[in-house]
Amino acid sequence: MRRREFIMLLGGVAAARSVAVKAQQPDRMRSVGVLMVFPEDDPEGQARAKAFQTKFQDLGWAVGRNVRIDYRWVTDLDRIREVAAELVRLMPDVILAYGNQPMAALRRETRSIPIVFVQVTNPDGGGLVASLAHPGGNITGFSQFVFAIGGKWLDTLKEIAPDIRRVAVILNPDNPTASGYLGAIEAMAPSLGVQVMPTAGRDPADIERLIEIFSHGSGGGVIVLPDIIANLNRKLFIALAAKHHLPAIYPARFFVTNGGLLSYGVDQINESRRAATYVDRILKGEKPADLPVQAPTKFELVVNLKTANALGLSVPPTLLTRADEVIE
Repeated sequence: MRRREFIMLLGGVAAARSVAVKAQQPDRMRSVGVLMVFPEDDPEGQARAKAFQTKFQDLGWAVGRNVRIDYRWVTDLDRIREVAAELVRLMPDVILAYGNQPMAALRRETRSIPIVFVQVTNPDGGGLVASLAHPGGNITGFSQFVFAIGGKWLDTLKEIAPDIRRVAVILNPDNPTASGYLGAIEAMAPSLGVQVMPTAGRDPADIERLIEIFSHGSGGGVIVLPDIIANLNRKLFIALAAKHHLPAIYPARFFVTNGGLLSYGVDQINESRRAATYVDRILKGEKPADLPVQAPTKFELVVNLKTANALGLSVPPTLLTRADEVIE
């Protein structure tokens, strides 16, 4: 090959590479909206936001340079639809939403803006997507639990507190996923010799009154179902369990780091990182309809030995061996 032809060939390759790189880079500032049901200064909410943003940065996005992220923090459940509408009016390229209630509000507001969800239970049964493998619309994401985990919660609670005979299942009656978890718990209960008592509370006053009533009997334990109300009132749940000497199991690690007895659930920080990959793919041209809903990949069992000692419980060695984290 002649020198001139060789130089022209190299020039063509370089030009092709330049076009390919430009094709992968946005020619305008992109925008992402995030709807989070935590106070803005809540350490757990901030940890999830940081995990998402760090992974997002690893994928080539820099806030202020090629992407803008608009966070909306909600603590008043009556305002979720209002805040969802506000976020939609910003017309972001993608919205990231945490939880069933925020997702339901966003779905009412838009059928065109791509949405990636995290912490959503039963997305296909709840009508958010056509199917897990082929979502088919503007929504996809990362599901939280299958309902069968309810049996695991009861079994684990009985393992750490073998004397329990009654279990109050704390649920939000307005959360449509509660019945699925409750059914799994009730199915497991006879084999463990436990009576299940559904306990519906919508606000702190309800929760305090119901646990007070439940605590009058002996052999009691508590299962707190995953819900926004539980997240926002976790310190109250933990304080009431301690006050009434009730062993309790929670759906996420941050309950136990705040003083709860034990938890078994999805690693929510890991889910935030995974969500960043879907937001990235959508910004680069893929459609939510073609991105399958992903199941959880990382569960964690967390035990608080200090709380166990305060309750007079001896944690079985088998439980300690299985624990992903033991807080002393």
